[in-house]
Amino acid sequence: MSGVVEIEPLWTVHDVSAYIGVPVATIYQWRVRGEGPRAIRLGRHLRFEREAVVAWIEQQREAA
Repeated sequence: MSGVVEIEPLWTVHDVSAYIGVPVATIYQWRVRGEGPRAIRLGRHLRFEREAVVAWIEQQREAA
């Protein structure tokens, strides 16, 4: 064992845009309104955990 921990890479706003199929501008608008998936600000860059994006999508499901 080398003691190295595998960490899933964080997603960029472009990654999230491609994953959920909405324009990058929409993700930024959601952020301004306090909507959208939870993000991490690293300096001037936004990063997203895949799990946070998937959880946010699940919260958006409409009740059948």
